Amino acid sequence: MAKHCRSGGNLEVMGMLCGKTAGDTFLVLDCFALPVVGTETRVNAQAEAYEYMVSFVQARQQVGRREHVIGWYHSHPGYGCWMSGIDCSTQLLNQQYTEPFVALVIDPVRTCASGRVNVGAFRTFPLGYSPPDDTRLKYQTVPTNKIKDFGVHANQYYCLNTSFFKSSRVSAVLAAAWNNYWVNTLSSSPLHTNQTFVAGQITDIAEKVMLSDCLESPHQKKNSVCTSKVAAAQHCKLLLSAYDGSIISMEQTKGSASRALKESIFNFAVKPGKVLSNQGTLVRER
Repeated sequence: MAKHCRSGGNLEVMGMLCGKTAGDTFLVLDCFALPVVGTETRVNAQAEAYEYMVSFVQARQQVGRREHVIGWYHSHPGYGCWMSGIDCSTQLLNQQYTEPFVALVIDPVRTCASGRVNVGAFRTFPLGYSPPDDTRLKYQTVPTNKIKDFGVHANQYYCLNTSFFKSSRVSAVLAAAWNNYWVNTLSSSPLHTNQTFVAGQITDIAEKVMLSDCLESPHQKKNSVCTSKVAAAQHCKLLLSAYDGSIISMEQTKGSASRALKESIFNFAVKPGKVLSNQGTLVRER
């Protein structure tokens, strides 16, 4: 799924999930991509995609694959894992007619930047249901142009816990792949591979700070009345922007520390006239 989402670049892509359920747990065992052309803001299956899905499932059954379609996935390149209004409508429709059904959202940009799969699993509430306050989504960094869509539909769905598992065969394949590509992984540096992503994050934080009403000029502040609630909301926005900045700082610090550690281990040169003892300390030759 992550590879398929990454192949879409800045465009959203879509696919289906195959597996089974065990109690209240969705076990995703396989997936397949749909021939859907999305945009930078949305993706939706049309008649051709549904025909392809039906034929693909039938072909799976003919070769002995008995897993059912239990959900769908799509990508949010660069703006986090959450559900938009169209995503909620699609998921609600599927839950009404093809239950059980789950929705996965993958951010391929943040996956490559962090080195771990950035994924979220969601289901929608029934129509007319008012969720309690404790079901609110956990805060995450959302670009300025997506904040409104993120907040408007946040009470229409809820998040599920996700975990990963693998079989012994998959473990052997991953071990073989690591034996071939460990040099590339070790030599890569997040400071170089994430330059574009980090620059975009910093620009977005700067826009959020500039949009905050707390940064009004002194003349504007004299001619305006700021209530305590408004001031608290403005202060909260600045705190969240500072929190986003601290996350970027920590990631950059980890990248710098990783590069310094690699240089000290692999680029360490012994000066002439010195050798390494068994304990790793430098001793001078006589």
